[in-house]
Amino acid sequence: MNVVINQNERELADGATLADAIALLDVKPPFAAAVNLRFVPRAEHARTLLRPGDRVEVIVPVTGG
Repeated sequence: MNVVINQNERELADGATLADAIALLDVKPPFAAAVNLRFVPRAEHARTLLRPGDRVEVIVPVTGG
């Protein structure tokens, strides 16, 4: 199935979860994730099933001055 992750179209297997999508990015905590503009708590990443056309955003904080 096709989903959009951080504005890039990606192919994932049917039944993929938000955790699977995040794993493609190889990001390290802390980060926040949303599906279709809805924040998903970390405890729900592995239970949140994705559907074709879903839009996933993974946001990593930036520090500095």
